[in-house]
Amino acid sequence: MEDKLPVTQGAIAIPYRLSQIINYFLKLGTTGFGGPVALVGYMHRDLVEQRKWISEAEYKEGLTLAQLMPGPLAAQLAIYLGYVHYGVLGASLVGIAFVLPSFLMVLALGWAYVEYGGISWMQAVFYGVGAAVIGIITISAYKLTLKTIGKSGLLWVIYLASAAVTIITESESVWLFIGAGIVVWAIRTPPYRKPSTTAASFAPPFLLAAAPVAKVTFQELLTQIALFFTKAGAFVFGSGLAIVPFLYGGVVKEYGWLNDQEFLDAVAVAMITPGPVVITVGFIGYIVTGRGADFGTGFIGAAVAALATFLPCYLFTIIPAPYFKKHGKRPGIVAFVDGVTAAAVGAIAGACIVLGRRTIFENDWTPEVPKIVILLITIGLLLKFRKLSEPIIVIGAAITGLIIFPFVRG
Repeated sequence: MEDKLPVTQGAIAIPYRLSQIINYFLKLGTTGFGGPVALVGYMHRDLVEQRKWISEAEYKEGLTLAQLMPGPLAAQLAIYLGYVHYGVLGASLVGIAFVLPSFLMVLALGWAYVEYGGISWMQAVFYGVGAAVIGIITISAYKLTLKTIGKSGLLWVIYLASAAVTIITESESVWLFIGAGIVVWAIRTPPYRKPSTTAASFAPPFLLAAAPVAKVTFQELLTQIALFFTKAGAFVFGSGLAIVPFLYGGVVKEYGWLNDQEFLDAVAVAMITPGPVVITVGFIGYIVTGRGADFGTGFIGAAVAALATFLPCYLFTIIPAPYFKKHGKRPGIVAFVDGVTAAAVGAIAGACIVLGRRTIFENDWTPEVPKIVILLITIGLLLKFRKLSEPIIVIGAAITGLIIFPFVRG
């Protein structure tokens, strides 16, 4: 009974203890499937409606901040809710509790992938899963487009331009995102606005990191991983899927750490594990450093990738939190984020085409019919059954792959 008594902080009574909200997010990170939108909904249902630990106003402030600032939506909202009553300590412990379970899961999957990736049953699993993942990303891009672009002609131009650049170059440029934000800010914000409110002042400093060299030692590889994933974490607006084209351009096209199939497998891992989608960076970090090495080396790579990705998310939450009520709704900031979001969603749409072509067509433009069937079934199911859980689709595709792979590959 004592643990349920309100905690007093100055003159304010807090209806829960720090340990209670940590335990809640530890459980949510362990069992919370469905992606960022679902996780955000669970937090509102559990913490606002049922337990009444967080007020409606506090929740909306956190959600708005998470949408405006770079960072994966669900993780950033969780960190903010931990900050509401327990400050930096609460934000830190809640963030760790929310991310740790899924990190341990992808670490285990990364180890199994490296150790047994050549075994036929695992190849069969990912044969079916790869096509399903393309379908999931396609539907997500479709929903994001409808939700974020709307009827704005300016945002549609940015969206289509970003998609075209992604398709043509098979990569994405951070500077295109920043440029999109600045263009929308310049058009929507009157010129007499003070420079201090410009969107450019909110460009993450992490994006200025220099590109590393190709052949490196292990220490230099860790530095490359840290720099790249810090940039990735500093530029994930809204949905965790926004990181997919960014990761593809880096880990596949720029550095060559993974091939196309391995990258799709990494995205699939994000779909079948609970917690934030972005946690797949831990899986990637393990593969990059653990291949041909021991578990400890892979663990270091996974930990560096995850820490580098979530550190910007954490900082972009706790630093502006005290000032957000006063400055968060300024037109210049909102306009900048609108432009960046349009470019990010366009990149996701372009990535669907790039990844789809590489997944569905084996030799140049020769299609693999079973993969096309899995892709179309996935899209059809997601359109017809809107509440269908993505992990269920991925598991179904994995079983399908196990059944048909021996016949496809002979």
